[in-house]
Formats: sequence, C-alpha cells, structure tokens
Amino acid sequence: MYAEERQQVILERARRDGRVDVTGLASEFDVTYETIRRDLTALERHGVLRRVHGGAIPVERLGFEPALNVRDSVMTEEKERIAKAALAELPEEGAVLLDAGSTTGRMAEQLPTDRELIVVTNSLSIALTLTTRPNINLMLLGGRLRNRTQASVDAWALRSLAESYVDVAFMAANGVSVERGLTTPDPAEAEVKRAMIASARRAVLLADHTKVGNDHFARFANVEDLDLIVTDDKLADGLADELESAGPAVQVV
Repeated sequence: MYAEERQQVILERARRDGRVDVTGLASEFDVTYETIRRDLTALERHGVLRRVHGGAIPVERLGFEPALNVRDSVMTEEKERIAKAALAELPEEGAVLLDAGSTTGRMAEQLPTDRELIVVTNSLSIALTLTTRPNINLMLLGGRLRNRTQASVDAWALRSLAESYVDVAFMAANGVSVERGLTTPDPAEAEVKRAMIASARRAVLLADHTKVGNDHFARFANVEDLDLIVTDDKLADGLADELESAGPAVQVV
C-alpha cells in the first residue's frame, strides 16, 4: 500500500471512530510506529487531523473552532452533495438567508441564475461569491467581523435581522444533537444564528455527518426549531430517525 492510500484509510478511520492511535495503526498496517507518525504529520499539515498524545483526532471532533479555510478543505464531496440537495428548498422568488459556513458557501456557488432572489448573509466570503451575480439582490449584514469564520456578529447584525423576514434560512452548525440542540463554539455567532432562525419562515440545516452527535459550547436552537436537516449518507444508523423524532424532516444525500 502506498503512503497516500494508507493516509486516506487513516483519515476515514479517524472520522468514523473519532480518533486513531499509533499503536493500533502500526499493527494493522504492519509498519513501524515512525511510519504512522509521519502519516499523521502529513495529514495534520493538510489540516484534516490534529496530533494528540498517542494518535490523532479529526478536526471535526475537536473542541476548538477550525478556520474557514480548514473546514472548507474537509468532507468536500459530502458538502457538495448537501449543498446541491438544498437548492431544492429555494423559493422561485423571494428572500433567503445564507448563514456563514463552508457548506452554505458551496450552496452560494451553486445558486441558480434563472430566478431573482434577495440573499441575506453575514458571511464575507459568501458575499464575495455573489457580488457579481445580476439576479441576486445581496444584503450583507454589518457588525464585527470574526476573522476565523469571516462572519459578522454583534449588535449591528442583530439589529438588521430583527427588521428582516425571509422565506428560508439555510443554517450552519458545528454540532447538532437531540439532547443539546444546535451548537457552535462562539457565543456571539450563536446569538446571530438564533436571530436568523427567528427571522425565517423555514429553517434548513446543512450539516455533514461529522456534525451530528457533536456538541460545542454555545447553543442557538433546538432540533425542533428546524424544518429540514440535509446531511450525507455516512450518517450512523439510527441517527436520522432520532433527529426526525424531534420534529424536522431529515434528507440523506
């Protein structure tokens, strides 16, 4: 097995199990500990794993908040499918909201050109994606810009949301579970996300399977506040039914 193939298996294993350890991987692949350590170092440099004592953890499972460019480099195929499926929830005309996030960013890239839409967002990167689109009336929420997520937060953003009403809010979250609801590491972003859901007729969560069952510091909604969750087909058995039991439909793509 080539190093690149072994590293891909290691990454998949880490995402499935939540962590990998050097000893177990060395035994499984019949290579030295040093070979596995080099594999983990290579994966860490690509921004998909973080080295910890004795092994590594996927960035999606860490307690810290990865930067937007790191999040955008992982689960790319799953995020593309989720974003494409979410397009079906767009109105023929009207106003939608795109929350700051890597999957909502991919949705912004795929927005249709054959309909007039008002798009409200607190994401600088999404705004830059849409700024040249003649069929999009772009409304960028003001406020303090968080460098890590390129999202505007605090009073200016909240004031604009309090005076807005959209057809659909397409939301992002770092974690979602029936017990803890929708969570994110930063309280300021949580407050804006809470206001986004309140401003919408319908709320749709775009979340790959690594977010489901994951919890972070600040809760901004309950699962029952959502109308739809769009996720990918690597979701663990039973989790879709568990989420649907709380109220929203779950679409697995």
